[in-house]
Order: sequence, then structure tokens, then C-alpha cells
Amino acid sequence: MTKQVLSRALILVSALLVLNGCKSDTAKDADSGGPVLVLDAGAEPRETLRYKIEHGTSTTATMDFGLASMATSRRGAALSVTPGVRLYIVSGPSMQGKRGSTRFDVRIVKAEAIVPTGIDPALAKDLNKSASVLNNVGGWVEVDDRGIVQRTELNDAAKRSDVPVRLLVMIINARTSLARVLLPAEPVGVGARWEARKDLVLYGFKVSQVDTYTLAEKVGDDLKLNVQVQQSAVPQTITFEEEGVELTVKSFKMNATGEVIANLNALEANASASGDSTGMLSVKTVDDTEEIEIDRAFQVRMTVKYDLATAEADTAVEKAKGAEKAEKRAGEKLEAQE
Repeated sequence: MTKQVLSRALILVSALLVLNGCKSDTAKDADSGGPVLVLDAGAEPRETLRYKIEHGTSTTATMDFGLASMATSRRGAALSVTPGVRLYIVSGPSMQGKRGSTRFDVRIVKAEAIVPTGIDPALAKDLNKSASVLNNVGGWVEVDDRGIVQRTELNDAAKRSDVPVRLLVMIINARTSLARVLLPAEPVGVGARWEARKDLVLYGFKVSQVDTYTLAEKVGDDLKLNVQVQQSAVPQTITFEEEGVELTVKSFKMNATGEVIANLNALEANASASGDSTGMLSVKTVDDTEEIEIDRAFQVRMTVKYDLATAEADTAVEKAKGAEKAEKRAGEKLEAQE
């Protein structure tokens, strides 16, 4: 039982670490004024990068997370689990927020666990149950034209008593982070590098993160970026009251690299990343205390489908109607002349 409780807690934490492992920012960034530091402005010509989201823009996304982990205790007992998580997410339609920002809904329409063949049936059932509580939950997010989160709020489904609110807050923040690169304030060109440093709170754990982006290519509004992510945590203790578990992180480090294909007109980006993490944990239950070393490798991929913005569609319709009217007027004028 202890192993199953520990496994579930660590899988949730790891999924969140992966979610945040490509890009991240929080509402706190909106108050800092300058969350991005440009390390190299890149080659000429340089230009200012800004998101240009049309009213009514929507995206649908599939996010796959693959994890391989090994947990080893000093007693010599080892637990190897390789679960995966798949989220089907709809974002939008977008609308105009305050001061030129963009606001849109984010909803997980389906969440499912991807478990390997041969896994313990009880654990597989537990993983699917943990994932299913996320179905239909979400909220709304408001971001500015640099991708900085201004405000977020959970929806009613997220406030059900059986859904852990802290987990959902982190998922929404992580979704916003993974879907969007934080853009620098100053003009940059191809080869530019910038970094964003921030403090995250993941399921109660405080984690420091540094994201370093390199602009590899820019064609119109399409950006290709390489990203390197580093996370670390100082010793800290969190109590999971429902589980009766006290979890102390003695040390934690994560490194990941990936690639992002972003469109400045879209709510979200296509992304993929892989990396590994190492952590030393102390798990205390009513029965005993166990020291456990966690080594993990992970992969995450986000595939996005862009939907035509309502405003863009409306513009196209209006142009077509205008052309039709102009053609009709021209025909009437020609008939009158004849």
C-alpha cells in the first residue's frame, strides 16, 4: 500500500514537472516587469516578437507524456514504474481582455493513463482513476502579447470535492507555460538567446527553474526555437494529509532539452522535449520512514491543431459579400449605360 501511495504521489509530481519542463511563467511575472533576460540579441535584422491573437481563435491539442522511473530504497527494495499520461485539451475561442490582453478558456476534455503491459492491476486501476478526475476540468487564462500570464481562474468542474484544487491550479499554469514561449521585450534576430528565471510551486513543492531559448529560425509569424530547461529544489517537506504521507525532498535536479514550433497568431505551440531528473526523498508514514532515490527519464510531445479565428473568418465572409455587392452594382451600372 505504501508503495502505491508513494508511486501515485510521485507520478503526479513528475507529470507536473514535465508539464512545466518546456516553458513556464506565472501571474507573478506580470508584476516583475522584466522576467526575461536577453543573453544574445542575435543576427540582424532584428524585430520585436509579439503574439497577435485574433478574436475567436481556438486550438485543440493532444499531449502525451512518457515516463520511465526507478525508485530504490536503502533496504534494497526497488520499484520500477513506466506510466504515461495523455491529455486531450481544447483552448479558446479567444476574446479580448483588459489592456489589450487575450483571454481564453482551457478545458481537458479527456485524461487517460497510458500504462505498460504487465503492470500491477491495482496500480493500473489507481493510475486511471487519478487521471480520470481531470476530465472536463480547466478554467480560463489571460495573457499579454508577450505570453505573460495576467490572470487565471478555475471552472466549476475544477471545484468538485473529489478534484485536488492545488493540482488543477498547477495544471492550468503548466498548460499555459507549455503552450507559450515567454517573449523578450527588446528586438531579436535569428540566433538570439534569452532566459526566464522563476520560482514555481508544484503540488506544494517550491522549485527554481531557468528556461533558455534559442531562436533557430523565423519565417513570417512562425518561430522555431530550441529550449533548455533546468530545475532544482532545496530541502523541503510536504504533508499529504489524505494519504497519511509526509514527503521530504532532500535534493532534486532536472535537465531537459526540446524544440518548439510556435505561431504568433495561435494560442498554443507544437512542442517536444525529453530529459531526466534525480531526487532524494524521505517518505514518512504511520508505519515507518523510508529513504528513496528517484531517477527518471521523460518525454513529452504536444501536437496542436489550429482553428481559423472567428474574426478572420468573419473578415473573409465580409470581403466576399463586399465583392458580391460591388459586382452587382457594376452590373447594374453597365445595364443602365446600355
